[in-house]
Amino acid sequence: MGGMSFGALAVQNLSIDLTPERSAAIPIVSGVSFQVEPGSIVGLFGESGCGKTTLALALLKLLPATRYRVRGSVRMGDREILSLTERELESVRGAEISLVLQDPLLSLNPVMRVKDQVAEVLRAHRTTGTEPGDLLALAGLPASARILNAYPHQLSGGERQRVAIAQALACRPGLVIADEPFAALDAAKVVELTSLFRDLKEKLGTAFLVISHSAGVLARVADQVLMIQAGTIVERGTPRQVFGNLGHGVSWGSVNGG
Repeated sequence: MGGMSFGALAVQNLSIDLTPERSAAIPIVSGVSFQVEPGSIVGLFGESGCGKTTLALALLKLLPATRYRVRGSVRMGDREILSLTERELESVRGAEISLVLQDPLLSLNPVMRVKDQVAEVLRAHRTTGTEPGDLLALAGLPASARILNAYPHQLSGGERQRVAIAQALACRPGLVIADEPFAALDAAKVVELTSLFRDLKEKLGTAFLVISHSAGVLARVADQVLMIQAGTIVERGTPRQVFGNLGHGVSWGSVNGG
């Protein structure tokens, strides 16, 4: 299974330029370096438009080469992701590194039942010995007939997000990249989902790179935080180190008690 061979994700001097057809290249991410150790949760914090999602897509070589130029190094264990072919990447994407997008209503197939969508991921990566219901339970959803037979539009936002997480966990990847997974959820669901990520880290040893513009969310879930501004990492450390003196309104009592 994918997670078995996981080593730390090491990003070195990663730069990303947008390359319009008729004008000069536009820098989006500049000289970014960081690591995500096995079984840790790293938060990537920044305002909208600062390059967070572009960076996340570059880690899986998902940016179209016709529009973006990516330089630097992204290593997973002993492999250089940026030098892999599309065929080689098939054994990495979803199996060793999974991506959970902000809006599961867009990433889930609207005309497939939940059980079939999760089963499809298992089949695609030839993963045996796991049932869709097992993965839903792992993601904190009851494997009930209602959930298994539902179409995405019949579920709440929080339930859809957990289906997307169940898909991401199908091959027990070493790393899950979660892009603004809390954005559409109410406060109670945010608390549940941050607790789920912490539980999965402890239970499975899964590492997470959690992208968010919410200091409060990352203070609750992350072991380490990277603050990105205008495509450059400007601060790194524990949530308390990064957010403690920045006036982000984090209530440490509620975080520590949560």
